[in-house]
Amino acid sequence: MISLRDVSVRLGEVEALRDVSLELGARTIAVIGDNGSGKSTFARLLAGLVPATSGTLRVLGLDPTRDADELRRRVAVVFSNPDAQIVMPTVAEDVAFSLRPQRRPRKRTGDTDAAARVAAALAHFGLAPLADRPSHDLSGGQKQLLALAGAFVRRPDLVIADEPTAYLDARNARRIADHLFAGSHRLVLATHDLTLARRCDAAVLFSDGSVRATGDADSVTAQYEADIRC
Repeated sequence: MISLRDVSVRLGEVEALRDVSLELGARTIAVIGDNGSGKSTFARLLAGLVPATSGTLRVLGLDPTRDADELRRRVAVVFSNPDAQIVMPTVAEDVAFSLRPQRRPRKRTGDTDAAARVAAALAHFGLAPLADRPSHDLSGGQKQLLALAGAFVRRPDLVIADEPTAYLDARNARRIADHLFAGSHRLVLATHDLTLARRCDAAVLFSDGSVRATGDADSVTAQYEADIRC
C-alpha cells in the first residue's frame, strides 16, 4: 500500500523527515513517536499535503505529485481539529461539499446519487437529526463525527487520521476510533494514544525525523514505552 525509498522532507530550515525507507502493506497502521518526531509530517506526506524533498514515494501505487488528483479521490484525511475541515454553514451542506464534482469520477456525479450518499453518511454517523444545524454550533465530538462523515461519504480506499481523538473526552474518543476502524478501507493513524495504536495491525515508530522501529503494533508500541521509561 505504501512504499518509500530514501524519502526526506524539509520544512523551511527543518528536516522533518530524513532518509525514510518503508514498505507497509497492513490494513491498519499506527504512526507513533514524541512531539516533533516526524509522525504528523509523515501522515501529511502520504496524503499529498507536503511534498518530498528527495526520494521516491508511492501511496496506493500512486505518486502523490504526479497523480495528485487521483490520490485526492482515493484518500481522505481527518485532522485533530475538525474546525479545520468544516467549511459549509450547515451539517448536511458540509458533508455534500466533499462530493463536489472535482472530487469524484464523472460517472458518479449525479445529484440523486450525491443526495443519497449524504443522507446515508449522516445516518451512519448519527448526524441525521442535525442535518440543518449550523456546523460550528456542534459539540467537539459532533464536529469530529461531521469530519468523519465528510471523509467517508467519498468512500475512500485509504483514510489518514492525524490525532483524530486528541481533543475528545473518553466516550467520544472511543466512538470516533470505532468508526475509523470499521469497514474495509485502509487506515494510517498518527496518534499519541498507545491503546489506540495497539488496535492497529502494524506500527511505525518515529524519532527525530527517522524511523526507529516498524513491525506489529504490540511490539513497536512496547518498544516505545520502554524508550519512554529510560
